[in-house]
Amino acid sequence: MRNRIDFKVTGRFALFTDPLTKIGGEKCSYHIPTYEALKGVAKSVYWKPTFIWVIDKVRIMRRIRTQSKSMKPLVFSGGNSLAIYTYLSDVEYQVQAHFEWNEHRADLSVDRDIDKHWHVARRMVDKGGRQDIFLGTRECQGYVETCAFGEGEGAYDGYGDLEYGLMFHGFDYPDETGTTELHSRFWRPVMRDGVVEFIKPEECTIRKFVREMKPNPPSSNGLQEEGLWDELD
Repeated sequence: MRNRIDFKVTGRFALFTDPLTKIGGEKCSYHIPTYEALKGVAKSVYWKPTFIWVIDKVRIMRRIRTQSKSMKPLVFSGGNSLAIYTYLSDVEYQVQAHFEWNEHRADLSVDRDIDKHWHVARRMVDKGGRQDIFLGTRECQGYVETCAFGEGEGAYDGYGDLEYGLMFHGFDYPDETGTTELHSRFWRPVMRDGVVEFIKPEECTIRKFVREMKPNPPSSNGLQEEGLWDELD
């Protein structure tokens, strides 16, 4: 597919948690990366409001290990508190993703050039991404490289099925759904021989309303996109 890319992401630590639990206290990472976290990695590699990244699947390359650290997070009332954060340690993933046009940005239809975005995305993977890569949280730095999904030996090849129960999938952002509400999605993933195949956001049946949110596309920042396109033409 001309809109699909494969890449490898590695890091010393990762912290994939349900964002609804991040208001304070101790944190413990999921054993596998969430759809939203990998989507964030893809957007850090290359993104434009013309399209939306869709994560197809992830392959767990190294054994799942955890490491706990004593932390002093800030509290709203001032000062710091004591907490234990449990991170994933020494992670490596192969990711396959593709992009789809954002149908709610009809004003950017002139930019829907699949070959252009595909070639730029591949170049950005080769260069390690356009922005810093984070694995769940800012303190967990990640590194992106090019790869072919499925190549090499994985730690869970031939392992069989491993069910993870209810897990956070991602957010429904208004600029991608055309609504004025922010929802969080949940699903029940299964890792088969080290590979987790993600369902699409619209296939998630379990959702939780978070808050009202109005779409705030880049064009609302005072930039006249129509004028910009006239200049480019």
